[in-house]
Amino acid sequence: MRVLVAAVALLAALAGRAEGQDRVVPQSPAQVQLSFAPVVSKVAPAVVNVYARRVVRQAVDPFFQQFFGANPMRSRVEQSLGSGVIVRPDGIIVTNNHVIEGGQDIQVALPDKREFQARVILADARTDLAVLRIDTKGERLPALQFGDSDKLQVGDLVLAIGDPFGVGQTVTSGIVSALARSNGGASDYQFFIQTDAAINPGNSGGALVTMDGKLIGINSSIYSSSGGNVGIGFAIPSNMTRVVVDGALAGGIKRPWFGADGQAVTAEIARSLGLQRPEGVLISQVYPGSPAAQAGIVRGDVVLSVDGFAIADSNALRYRVVTHRPGDSASIRFWRSGVARDATVRIALPPDQGREEGVIAGQNPMQGARVANITPALADDMQMDFMAKGVVVLSVDRTSQAARFGFQQGDVVRQINGEKIASVAQLKRVLAGVDEWNIAIQRGDRVLQLAVQ
Repeated sequence: MRVLVAAVALLAALAGRAEGQDRVVPQSPAQVQLSFAPVVSKVAPAVVNVYARRVVRQAVDPFFQQFFGANPMRSRVEQSLGSGVIVRPDGIIVTNNHVIEGGQDIQVALPDKREFQARVILADARTDLAVLRIDTKGERLPALQFGDSDKLQVGDLVLAIGDPFGVGQTVTSGIVSALARSNGGASDYQFFIQTDAAINPGNSGGALVTMDGKLIGINSSIYSSSGGNVGIGFAIPSNMTRVVVDGALAGGIKRPWFGADGQAVTAEIARSLGLQRPEGVLISQVYPGSPAAQAGIVRGDVVLSVDGFAIADSNALRYRVVTHRPGDSASIRFWRSGVARDATVRIALPPDQGREEGVIAGQNPMQGARVANITPALADDMQMDFMAKGVVVLSVDRTSQAARFGFQQGDVVRQINGEKIASVAQLKRVLAGVDEWNIAIQRGDRVLQLAVQ
């Protein structure tokens, strides 16, 4: 009977493999007792600790100033602790941007207790990833290879490795609980791997690895009401991480765009369009000449999939596009007039032609503001609507008239004295030669009016 059971289990496993499935559940008590130790010994040397120190100035209590002559401002050192992953043997390390943000002195500690001064090559708040470099003096360090996060399936076993609470390198195991999760603004690209492998403070920037020792994600955040692990952790997929690392080593991230946007299809929208179920993104705007426009996408179409991956919302659509390289072709399926259609999109960078920048001078309310014409590339950099037109404030000199009147980065100048503003040159002309200004500014969803004499 035992031989028969073993034979049936073996045939079932082989049948699963014959169908293209290389994932099987344990078939015997011996398999259940298998250890993760070989995987851990392979990947653990490439997971490091990251320490970021920053000097913070804060006001001293007036009591101490009055009676003890204390300096009104004092400095103190704050230190953040996180983890990182060596992804290149020559000392290239990836971690979370929030681990090193604002850090003035960043140290990396290897598992063998050696410490190195780290230099930030790239810090990208939009993906919450940062790329560091340490000088290894020619030594080749253990490094993890990237896995393909698109091949993950819910239920796959994974290991999380990092330094929670600063207690030392720790390994936890779990499964992939969900894919393509949003996580309340942790990054601009809300497309996370969810896992129940225990992730706690200090794990940020650590490795999420598969059973073959491949880096499949960078542990980023947790969902918790208490600050501790409750079995819901989020990791940035390896395919996004690889794009950031490659961009950092090439001089900067180049983010492709689709040139169209919209909203997730609801049940009501699906019924009105003849879709069997809510799926895809209903396109509400298409930029002329964009990759979407060249592929024939128009307003009212529903993008259902990209390269065979289902699109649930705008986050998924952006992720599928940005993980391509400029020049790549992507196959899309979209719904129009009750019929599913296929097209090919040529992935490209957002155009930047016609950008003009300048600093406003002279006696006027915007003196000291650095401004620019809005292009799709600039709108993408500043996370604005890519259809936006006009002139946007890039920065404001703190000692300028613009700062005095409250101008902020991201303000869009709409009108001055009733004239619509379309370019930096026009803005400078309209501001000059008058002593009274009525300025309309768009700040987010609000339009503000400023009258100055």
